[in-house]
Amino acid sequence: MESRAQVLGHPVHQILVELPVGAFVFAVTCDTLGALTRGRSFAPAARLALDFGLATAVVAAPFGLVDWLAIRPGSRAKRVGLVHAVGNLAVLGLFASARLLRGRRRPGSTARWLAAGGLGVAGVTAWLGGELINRHGIGVHDLIGEDVPSSLSRGSDAELEAAAGSRA
Repeated sequence: MESRAQVLGHPVHQILVELPVGAFVFAVTCDTLGALTRGRSFAPAARLALDFGLATAVVAAPFGLVDWLAIRPGSRAKRVGLVHAVGNLAVLGLFASARLLRGRRRPGSTARWLAAGGLGVAGVTAWLGGELINRHGIGVHDLIGEDVPSSLSRGSDAELEAAAGSRA
């Protein structure tokens, strides 16, 4: 099923989710380094990463919802997508709680553990997102193949179908 929200022929949700994932990994890395070295410079970096991750997750989520709404009701993909979405809401809750507990000071162990837990849950939801793409073809162009022209080309539908059929 081709993504309903695209830019230059590519699914917006799949593009945007890399931003919060990277930011959350960076935040947990800063927390870990700060705890190991007792360095004070890691706490502000982790706070900024959490802020960025939460903001970009809020931007990415509606595009995922648009694609989820287009999945056939009652399908396994619809159920996997729902678990993916609910799990990501839990991820946001964990990271938002970790951010709120920090204030302007160094994070306590509770804030660090919440962020680490958020990253663990994010790993599961990222795997589910991969399941949607790789197993169910959600967000994948309807005409795929090794010789299909670039998404920037202006090939006709007949040309795209012929290129997709040539891989068989």
